Amino acid sequence: MPDFAEPLARLITEFKRLPGIGQKSAQRIAFHVLRAPREEVEHLAAAILDVKDRLGLCQICNNISEGELCVYCQDTRRDPTLVCVVEEPPNIVGIETTRQFEGRYHVLHGALSPLRGIGPESLKIKGLVERIGQGEIHEVIVATNPTVEGEATAVYLARLLKPLGVKVTRIAMGIPVGSDLEFADEVTISKAMEGRREM
Repeated sequence: MPDFAEPLARLITEFKRLPGIGQKSAQRIAFHVLRAPREEVEHLAAAILDVKDRLGLCQICNNISEGELCVYCQDTRRDPTLVCVVEEPPNIVGIETTRQFEGRYHVLHGALSPLRGIGPESLKIKGLVERIGQGEIHEVIVATNPTVEGEATAVYLARLLKPLGVKVTRIAMGIPVGSDLEFADEVTISKAMEGRREM
């Protein structure tokens, strides 16, 4: 690695800590910051600090929020009887882009992973159980990722929530639109066959 001036080397090191940023990308971003006008860099620094200082978690669903409640929990037009459970706040964006879901959310902030020491107590499940206990929720859609951890979390939630008298459903998984069957693995095809529906 070339020798950089200490402040630049430190900035490169900090950028490398970001997900998906390697040495080359970190260097490009650091040099961009170095060349940018001071005012632009101050705006970037202020935006980063604002995220840390002004954002927290919604008291109901654990989504990112600027106040006590997130925009979805504040929206009285949304169906409070329907809750979609996701692993992380960015997962909500994908669901919202469809403009099909009109319920509310619950963010777990992770997925079960015994190998990494993440058990049920590490996730934000207690609040979901409390919300169901209030009697307003009729259906919980489990939209965890189609990974081993996501599947384990979905199964755990189903076993935990069904006895509470709520309908628990899982998002369908399978062949993505626009792809060819020959390129799909057996697990994907198996999930597509399981999730088939009448036409």
